[in-house]
Amino acid sequence: MAAGQSEASAALTLLSAKAVRERAHRMLGLALHDKLPNFRIRSDRMDGVVDLVLQVTREAYPGLDVPFHSRWRHFVVNGEDRWAPAANRWSDPAARARAEFDLAIISVFLDAGAGPAWRYRDSRSGLDIGRSEGLALASLAMFERGTFSADPRDPLRADGAALVRLAVADVADGLQVSDDNPLVGLEGRVELLRSLGNLVTSRPDVFGRHDTPRPGGLFDHLAGLAESGRLPAPLILSELLLQLGPVWPSRLTLGGIALGDCWRHPALTTGDTTTGLVPLHKLSQWLAYSLIEPLQTAGIYVTDIDGLTGLAEYRNGGLFIDSGVLTFRDPQDALREHEVASPLVVEWRALTVALLDRLAFGMRERLGLDAVSLPLAKILQGGSWAAGRKLARERRSDASPPVKVISDGTVF
Repeated sequence: MAAGQSEASAALTLLSAKAVRERAHRMLGLALHDKLPNFRIRSDRMDGVVDLVLQVTREAYPGLDVPFHSRWRHFVVNGEDRWAPAANRWSDPAARARAEFDLAIISVFLDAGAGPAWRYRDSRSGLDIGRSEGLALASLAMFERGTFSADPRDPLRADGAALVRLAVADVADGLQVSDDNPLVGLEGRVELLRSLGNLVTSRPDVFGRHDTPRPGGLFDHLAGLAESGRLPAPLILSELLLQLGPVWPSRLTLGGIALGDCWRHPALTTGDTTTGLVPLHKLSQWLAYSLIEPLQTAGIYVTDIDGLTGLAEYRNGGLFIDSGVLTFRDPQDALREHEVASPLVVEWRALTVALLDRLAFGMRERLGLDAVSLPLAKILQGGSWAAGRKLARERRSDASPPVKVISDGTVF
């Protein structure tokens, strides 16, 4: 019993941004001593990355008035905020926040990589939009149509009862999936939303305090944790990992606790039961960033935003490979496909998190700013993600990432 409790306590330490950052920097330390099996590091190339990200940021935001990196940026098309008209329908800040939590959670859960071929035809702009932006607009359109609502009179919501019954055909239709427009991991995304529905309906104490159980009920839970109207961003992430942890596919567990986006790497050893474990929590952190604005709109001040880490995904990670900061030990690995759980992918993702911190330091030093005026959330938006995409477009005709990852639609 004591051993089980010890394992559970150790597992909980991995469900935090602090653990992601600490272990990512341990991986970087190994790389700097040339002790990793899959990648070498060229630290002298970092100045060039800082230059590129600054250039891309200034092109997009000449006055460096960069917003936070979040899902809400993807609901803006050609300068038009597609969500704004709906958001203004609520006079009650808490009711609006629940709806915005519903939308953000659903949209992020659908946001794993779409693959290079898929496109969403946006009827309003006439544009064919791929990748994360296309998934965002598709999820917003589905949300506005009431795809996730159990109440036909109230389409702008997601309900646990409706998510449980969600059909693959409904999501395929909303995402415009066809033989000619394939989407990576469609079934995995639908199963994720069904699992979310099951969890929400089984936990009314968390998700149904002021309404029938819905993902947006998490707003009331988080609001209850705020002290004097202030809520630390790392606490948002920890609660997301605790409350939504059972939703994710069964991967690693420790002491009976699901570890989520956490993987094994042989080089990262510790003296306890967490040895070899590398937490990354990419989608959960993306969601944490995306919940900041609804919380703030509802009057809750989110603190320590820089306590979250960079996102271990293929655009940020691709930035460091395509710029030459990271190189494959075996050049053939650039041609092979790799499982998400492979040491190579885990290594790459962890190094990405640590190198984003180094990028942030370099940019602040160059601009004479601090972490308060230029938090990581703005560097990601400005920023590193766009620079990663720019290099991918220059180097590969389909703008695919430099690492070929076999995705199930639930990680990237």
